[in-house]
Amino acid sequence: MDHTELTKRFATLTTAHLADACLRARLTVRCAPAGTRGVIPGLKLGGRVRPARRSGSVDVFLEAITAARPGDVLVADNQGRQDESCVGDLITAEVASAGLSGIVIWGLHRDTAELREIGLPVYSLGSLPTGPLHLHDRAASALESATVGEWTVTTDDLVFGDDDGVLFVPAAQADDVFRLAESIRDTEHRQAAKIRDGVTLREQVRFSEFLSHRETDPSYTFRRHLRVKDSAIEE
Repeated sequence: MDHTELTKRFATLTTAHLADACLRARLTVRCAPAGTRGVIPGLKLGGRVRPARRSGSVDVFLEAITAARPGDVLVADNQGRQDESCVGDLITAEVASAGLSGIVIWGLHRDTAELREIGLPVYSLGSLPTGPLHLHDRAASALESATVGEWTVTTDDLVFGDDDGVLFVPAAQADDVFRLAESIRDTEHRQAAKIRDGVTLREQVRFSEFLSHRETDPSYTFRRHLRVKDSAIEE
């Protein structure tokens, strides 16, 4: 899937749709930790991961940008540190000028006002005025992978972000995930429209039938019931 198609399809979806689709596809749901938020609310982010593990100097980011393709997303791994920021206005401007889609930071950013002016989607754990405080030896694999929370991602992964947070999806399974996400979205839109028309969600999912079935079969779960009734409110 090229970046143009990826952007077009994600425009009508959310990270929540993609997360539910991963569950339905029996893929591990890999979300960045809660609290990873966009500097500019309302912006969406989607593209192939371009990893960079920071060791104290921005040269690793510049090298990652040099190797990136248009539409890639710089995933900056600063080990989730809360005592320093690792990306500011200059790196963000450089990422934007190189045609990348945005930045995801496992750590903090600074220069918030300037980042908002640049207008590029940037996701981080928050902001802090101070930049790097320490310089360490750079790992030989610094451009091969990045860790975000409990997940390690590479260029084999795609990353998506919106106001709910950030999610990683294997690029090889992207078509299946998008197809399932679109189906879930359409089902949920139909259900929401019916609620507005006065048909409750309980009626739509035949909740009374579920309760009756569970009385005779305690092992009958609501998720199983939803699958039988072809509903998508829970995966």
